[in-house]
Amino acid sequence: MILFLAARPVTAPPVRPTSAVRPAPPVRPAPRRRRARLRPPARLRPFAPYRRIFAVPGTRAFTAANLLARLPMGMLSISAVLMIAGSRGSYALAGAVTATGLAATALAGPWTARLIDRYGQSRIAVPATALATLGSLALLLCVHYGAPDWTLFASYAATATTPNTGGMSRARWAHLFRDDPAARHTANSFEQAADELCFLLGPLLATLLCTTLFPEAGTAVAAALLLTGVLLFAAQRRTEPPVAARTAGHTPTRSPLRLPGLPPLLSTFLCTGAIFGSLEVVTLAYADTHGIRSAGGALLALQAAGSGAAGLLYGLLRPTARPGRRFVRCLAAMASLMLLPLVAASTGSPAALAAALLLAGMATAPTMVTGMGLVQSRTPPRQLNEGMTLAVTALLGGIAAGSAGGGWAVDHLAGPGAAYGVPAAAAALAPAVTLLTGRRGPNRP
Repeated sequence: MILFLAARPVTAPPVRPTSAVRPAPPVRPAPRRRRARLRPPARLRPFAPYRRIFAVPGTRAFTAANLLARLPMGMLSISAVLMIAGSRGSYALAGAVTATGLAATALAGPWTARLIDRYGQSRIAVPATALATLGSLALLLCVHYGAPDWTLFASYAATATTPNTGGMSRARWAHLFRDDPAARHTANSFEQAADELCFLLGPLLATLLCTTLFPEAGTAVAAALLLTGVLLFAAQRRTEPPVAARTAGHTPTRSPLRLPGLPPLLSTFLCTGAIFGSLEVVTLAYADTHGIRSAGGALLALQAAGSGAAGLLYGLLRPTARPGRRFVRCLAAMASLMLLPLVAASTGSPAALAAALLLAGMATAPTMVTGMGLVQSRTPPRQLNEGMTLAVTALLGGIAAGSAGGGWAVDHLAGPGAAYGVPAAAAALAPAVTLLTGRRGPNRP
């Protein structure tokens, strides 16, 4: 019996599942991973610097408003000339009136900018623009109703309180990127390209309005755009630079003209303005001589287009550590390229002159961008608007002198082709003046 039991196989009883032991859940396949969206490297994103500055809240709004306010800067003068010459039949009177307004702007502009620095953009720009708009409307009414000639001079002189809209926009960029030189360089490049665009479209729009509608249309539209743009610009308060606090014993701040590094820059801007003024007069005379008077504006537009394109591309480059040397190199490049119109005009081919003007404009915007950057670096933040307005005043003075010199060369030299030597000489004078007057050296802030 014992042997029989030992021979039987021993089997374990079946284990019944209990509530504590549950079958394992089925294995599900792992979810697919979404592919990460790779951003292209910086070298494949050429406009990343511009996207970066416009990503700051409020920058797009004040830029759009400022462009609207800046467009009339290229419309007011030519609208006044066409309006006065069309009603009074005298280009001499029209030129004298606009020259008076230019001189008044050169005198009143720095004072308006000083008030803006002291009390803020929104508090000063709006009433100053309202006064300038009233001056434009008074000029329109005096011309329309045949008022005496002296009223034209008085009315147009009242527009001298127009604020430097481009300077106010650059001041906002300088405040937003006060610790980022690369972003300031990109912003200044954009502002210069915007200037070129406004001075490209402004005369075309003014001519179209004055010739297709009625002679006063250009002045009326320019005044409306200026007032609307400044009101919208002043409403953007969160990007406005703060006003420096004034203490009880505060002494009056000396003019930026007395700062050691600014007068050499202003003398260079004076020479640069002479390039612009003489180039405009000589090109219009060249087109008139060759029987293509209507194409004179298009030839000048090519120069502005080349400058604007170069300004945008220049903003994509990383600025070097020594802007003073870069400024001298830009001036040297501008002096070299300004020889091209002189050579092209000697061939007697308008097509060759058009190509030369396009290439000659390539160095203008980089020079202006670097120069304005130096003005910002050498001017205290509390006087930034005044410093940049002084640069614009020097440009206006150079434009007036260049226009006179270009007109004299057209009448006394062997045709408009030889008169292109005036802008070439002014361009050669700019780097020489910078090196001679900047004894401290343009590399020192």
